[in-house]
Amino acid sequence: MNLQTLIVRNRSYRRFSRREPVSAETLRGLVDMAGKSASAQNLQPLAYLLVHTPEGTEKVFPHLKWAGYLKDWDGPGPEEQPPAYIIVLHDTTVRTAEHLLWCDLGLACQNILLGAVEQGLGGCLIGSANRTALRGALSIDTRYEPLLVIALGKPAEEAVLEEIGEGGDIRYYRDSSGVHHVPKRKLRDIIIGEI
Repeated sequence: MNLQTLIVRNRSYRRFSRREPVSAETLRGLVDMAGKSASAQNLQPLAYLLVHTPEGTEKVFPHLKWAGYLKDWDGPGPEEQPPAYIIVLHDTTVRTAEHLLWCDLGLACQNILLGAVEQGLGGCLIGSANRTALRGALSIDTRYEPLLVIALGKPAEEAVLEEIGEGGDIRYYRDSSGVHHVPKRKLRDIIIGEI
């Protein structure tokens, strides 16, 4: 699979096949890709908590909010919940400027998601989480600050890209067949010029 195909297939999947587990070895491999990402000043301030057991995923799920634009959907049902998560954390003993931390976070997460797609998996970055409750449920040491949760598994939904329509609406939606549509800006609308 070439990079262009990986990027197009790398959508935010929110429904998974719960019956297809993701192994600890697979998660370690994805985090290894994240660890090889570029890092501002090479400070490497990120740490990761791998969650792949049914007991562990049941501790994570209640503290997440899913798909803000889908007002009539409360999140995946029991058979569609992610079989694995990677909790991305800031190791606060590594001091870094906040804007540099977010650059590292984006690079690392993109590597994880592209690696997942390459292996036939899909994921979703979840920033809307109750971090305090998550810390307690998973007994995360105060040295580590939860930044994002990455839900991972075999996708149980189809997600397609489409151009933003005339009204300019950027909200993703599901059609009557359950296909997840993601509007994207046209190339001509994001390139402001050439010099």
